[in-house]
This record gives sequence, structure tokens and C-alpha cells, in this order.
Amino acid sequence: SVICREREQRERSNTKFTRPLPLRRGRVSPRLPVPDDIPKPPYVSTKELPELASEHQFHDAEGIEKMRAACELAARVLQSAVTTNEIDKAVHQMIIDAGAYPSPLGYGGFPKSVCTSVNECMCHGIPDSRQLQKTFLCGNVNDILKRLVKVTEECMEKGIAVCKDGASFKKIGKRIRYSVTLLCDWFPFGPYFR
Repeated sequence: SVICREREQRERSNTKFTRPLPLRRGRVSPRLPVPDDIPKPPYVSTKELPELASEHQFHDAEGIEKMRAACELAARVLQSAVTTNEIDKAVHQMIIDAGAYPSPLGYGGFPKSVCTSVNECMCHGIPDSRQLQKTFLCGNVNDILKRLVKVTEECMEKGIAVCKDGASFKKIGKRIRYSVTLLCDWFPFGPYFR
């Protein structure tokens, strides 16, 4: 693998290798308040999680419209945030301004209005003061891997650009697939790895 080859090259060249610093979370700010006139779900007063419904959930037109509105709010927040804490504050305020309760807040004792994950945190991250960063490459990275990162970022941006009210997942996937196809034709996997 590329990592093994790079490690062998470092050992042969006697280059001193330092271990990366351990991950450290940022400062978690206090829980944001919710006005008294906004109804709170029953789980807020306990750390007990509600039972999960066993049946599938299907949204009617009203539910789909509410999801669209929530996604539009989320898109506005992500354009200006620098930390996950700023995302949480903006999402919290938008939800409160709309007269609604931020669902994650208090669910099973969760202290924030949105779950965010950055880099090494896999899921249900708690917003904090860590700065959001663009992808960057470490060490001597060959041209193939540089191209892979570049095309991956392009695919993400093209997929985001297609997202809008009424856009189908199929359309988003087709836009991303076009870029991936260009990558696979160029990437040294051959025509069978797709």
C-alpha cells in the first residue's frame, strides 16, 4: 500500500518521524435556552431515550414540505459557519425563530441543537470550538492521490450544486457519477473497478 511504501522510505532515509498529537475536542459551550412558549417534547425532562417505532415512517405532503424548509435553513447555516459551535447556534436560533423545538436538544441528554461530526469523529458529534478545515494533504503525496482528493472534492461540490427543492437523488447521483467516471477512466483501476 501507499502508506507502507511511505513508511519504508522514511525508515530507509532515517528521517525522524513524529507521531501526530492526540485528538482534542474543542470547548463545548453551555446549552442554549428555549423560550417557555415553545412546546417541549417529553424526552427533554429525562435522559431516557423513547422507544423506537417498529413501523416505517412515510411522510405526507405536509411532512415533505417541512423537511424542505429544514433543509433550506441548514444550507444557509453551512455557508457562513467556521466552527461546529457556530453551526449549532445558527441552527438553534433559526429553529427557535420559526417557533419550533430543536429535536436533538435534550434527546437522551444530548446538550446541543444539532449533531455534527468533523474529521475523526464518526457520528453524533457534539458541536464545539474546533475550527472547520478544508481537506489538506500531509507529506509527500503522489499525483494520483492528489488527483483523487481533487476529484472527490469536485464530486461533492457538484452534488451540492444540484441539491434544491424537488431535486431527485437520481439527479444528484448522475452529476457525481459523471465526475467519478472521469476519475475511474483516469485512475489506475482499469475499466472493471466501478
